[in-house]
Amino acid sequence: MSDAVSAESNLDIRATYLSAEELRLAASLLFQSYHDDPVFLEIFKSDKEGYEQRLRASIREELTAFMQAKQPMVGLYLGESMVGVACLNSPDDSVTSERFWHWRLKMLLSAGYFSTKKMIEKEQKVMAAVPLDKFHMLSFIAIHPLHQHHGFGQHLMAAVNTVLEEHGDSEGVAVYATSGKFRRFFEEVNYQFVKDITVGQVSGALMVYYRNT
Repeated sequence: MSDAVSAESNLDIRATYLSAEELRLAASLLFQSYHDDPVFLEIFKSDKEGYEQRLRASIREELTAFMQAKQPMVGLYLGESMVGVACLNSPDDSVTSERFWHWRLKMLLSAGYFSTKKMIEKEQKVMAAVPLDKFHMLSFIAIHPLHQHHGFGQHLMAAVNTVLEEHGDSEGVAVYATSGKFRRFFEEVNYQFVKDITVGQVSGALMVYYRNT
């Protein structure tokens, strides 16, 4: 994955695949981004004590599972600072949570049976609605709160497109957008709305970026 320099701001912006040593930084960034996500608020019972611990545990185990399964995780850097991260399930293997039995066991121990069950149900419901046979699933995406609304999201999505280009058998990238602002952002980068999907009490938009759009 090649580096990129912003001609407009003259700042060093680069995208790179994450290493194991960078997972802690990525987990912290994702925690900030998904802390108030309506789906995670429901799945991990934000009204009950320990919500943040359950969310942190889920993100940590997800990233570990991604690394062990060699799924593409991209970090966006501004100089030496990580300002964005995107995690995808590739079409090379099964992309359902059922494949990660070790992840499921750890999730049960750290986040609890209810949260683990709801996470798996959410993924199965979203995956079943994607109108493609082989595709990438954009499971996590985040831009650091201090660097939002400055064009870094577009740089990160360009890196996601590079991942897609590197997998010739993938028909596109799907994402489940859980708020209006996310839907608008993905529309701006050429993702097409497929349908609304309700998970528990929360409704979100399934969107797809089709190859060669």
